[in-house]
Amino acid sequence: MESYTSFAAVYDEFMDQTPYDQWYRNVQKIFKKYGVPEQGSILELGCGTGKMTRRLAAGGYDVTAVDASQEMLEIAKNSGDDGILYVLQDMAELELPGRVDAAVSICDCMNYLLEEEQLLSAFSRVKKYLKPQGVFMFDMNSRYKYEQILAQNIFAEDREDASFIWNNFYDEEERINEYQLSLFIRNRQGTYDKFEEAHFQKAYDRVEICGLLRRAGFSQICVLDAETMGEPGETAQRLYYIAG
Repeated sequence: MESYTSFAAVYDEFMDQTPYDQWYRNVQKIFKKYGVPEQGSILELGCGTGKMTRRLAAGGYDVTAVDASQEMLEIAKNSGDDGILYVLQDMAELELPGRVDAAVSICDCMNYLLEEEQLLSAFSRVKKYLKPQGVFMFDMNSRYKYEQILAQNIFAEDREDASFIWNNFYDEEERINEYQLSLFIRNRQGTYDKFEEAHFQKAYDRVEICGLLRRAGFSQICVLDAETMGEPGETAQRLYYIAG
């Protein structure tokens, strides 16, 4: 079962409570603090259906958006002509024609890289394509979130045209969280088609991520609680990593 195939069609519907506006304001604050030009070139990794991408473009940035899901990219491309360059690529195998002022990745995309070497490759390639004073900002779910919030829990939601059941299975030894997603999507006949997808994410410790960033060539690293934009506590669920 591949990720973000059937789910792509209803992704935005089920993600309508996601605080993209707040996340965009957070990105702007970080960009301003680290001197990213107001109309600079931005690389977005794991752009999905383009929710953050279009906000960046509307803010005046020149955006190149990368994702590994053809289905998600098709939705992003059809959401409006924003002068955005959408690229189908695995972020661990990133190839760009030139350098950018900043790179950003939101909504725990980096947790989908299940091996340290994959993360190191992604970080190294971002470093390669950043300008000398460029900054890399991304978020990741914390280990606490996988162990205490998602764990072995089941989530479900029923909408008019689609419903889902989301089962979580967390392997404490491997630190891999398996999401088993069952989707029920209304068709033209008024009945519902069932689709199934499997998603896998890994829980990383902060020290592991910082170590990989340093190995990739980043020397200045800051970690923030994505909710408070302050020092992360033990119960922080989403962390921002800012590297330059």
